Amino acid sequence: MKVIKIGGGCFKDEAAALAIIKLIYKRGKGNIFVLSAFSGVTDLLLSGISDALKDENTISPIINKLKTIHYSFINYLIDDKAEKNTQKQKIILILQKLERFYFGINFTREATPRMRDIIACYGERLSSLIVASALLSRGINASCLMPHKIGIITDGKYSYASAIISKTSKNLLTFFKKHASKDKIFFIPGFYGISESGEITTFGRGGSDYSAAVIAAAIKADILEIWKDTEGFMTADPDNIKKPKLIPKLSYVEAAELAYTGAGILHPRTVEPVKKAKIDIAIKNTYSPDAPGSLITSKGHKTSSIIKSVSYTKNIAVLKVHASGIGARPGILSQITEKLFAKGVNIKSVITSQTCISILLPKNDIDRSQSIIQTIKPKPYIRSEKSKNVALVSIVGDGILRHKGIAAKCFTATYDADVNIQMISFGTSNAALYFIVDADDLDKTIKALHSNFFE
Repeated sequence: MKVIKIGGGCFKDEAAALAIIKLIYKRGKGNIFVLSAFSGVTDLLLSGISDALKDENTISPIINKLKTIHYSFINYLIDDKAEKNTQKQKIILILQKLERFYFGINFTREATPRMRDIIACYGERLSSLIVASALLSRGINASCLMPHKIGIITDGKYSYASAIISKTSKNLLTFFKKHASKDKIFFIPGFYGISESGEITTFGRGGSDYSAAVIAAAIKADILEIWKDTEGFMTADPDNIKKPKLIPKLSYVEAAELAYTGAGILHPRTVEPVKKAKIDIAIKNTYSPDAPGSLITSKGHKTSSIIKSVSYTKNIAVLKVHASGIGARPGILSQITEKLFAKGVNIKSVITSQTCISILLPKNDIDRSQSIIQTIKPKPYIRSEKSKNVALVSIVGDGILRHKGIAAKCFTATYDADVNIQMISFGTSNAALYFIVDADDLDKTIKALHSNFFE
């Protein structure tokens, strides 16, 4: 049995969704599909929380917009009139409950983490119901299974939960042993599970990839397939390089490093569950389903240059905290990072010297983070400063530390391109070299590196 994850990009509009329905019809029997929300729906749900907090008059327009989006997919994907009406009635009932949640937020003037998670996963629940119905209307034995009903168990952390694989596996193996068949297709909403105390908890934005990996590991699937509207992992972003090359095979660690720096093919946490279960991940292009795509395995594939890809993210900023004798004064780093963690800030990386702590953060957290550390009393540092106009660049290849000259080749390329490297992290991973550049220099940095390693 395969576990196949289909991303929101494959549901960007009704025509794209219909193409996916036809592909599932041909290739999906006997497998489990994990679905993302229709394109843009999760953003609408989350912005609806902010709007509901401000003004209850925004709630009805939000619900009507969600109804219009999903009715449009129902009308386009389902031909049978009775089934079409049945699904519309289901959507109405679901949206009525969602509407009550929004009014509750407005009344209490508070959007708790619990309520945010409950609302955030509605997109996946709606898309899965509609896609399953579309297959049913075409005569396929299809069923939609809700994670909180079949027992995808989490550790209970709101907004960034982790699955408890052992308990999830027990629940899913019991269920599928009883209900699975070679002709049946199951659809499961991605993005969330349920805690042991019965609370819905999400896996973080983009977490449907992780959901699929959890399910694959739990049922010991033959393979995890990720259906995308792209070929697979490439040697660089096509936005920067006109003709990047497909990476046919890479290791778990290479895939995780590329996902971390924004390759956009996988959620960074996807590799965790399948790596432990030794299940391969295949990236497949829905526009060309017979194309080779990229295969992620435990061993990967060695190349002459070692380097597999040049990747980057612009969603990064640096908070520099200056203090004297940091290495000789215990507790400064922990004071700062613990304070940020307590306020829900995700720290991407920390680089220290004797006089400065450089903290890499998501760009939208940088201003808040500086304000947070200013509340530490007594003040353990001299001053802090922010760098927003930066980009994090990585060159990725398993075994990068064991091969001489990789770093030299990288920095020669950036020097020749007249790029100033602001910060370097090398040695923390055997598969990646990271450095910070000015965001205005990003494009020529990627071109110089790609030319040096791949052309």
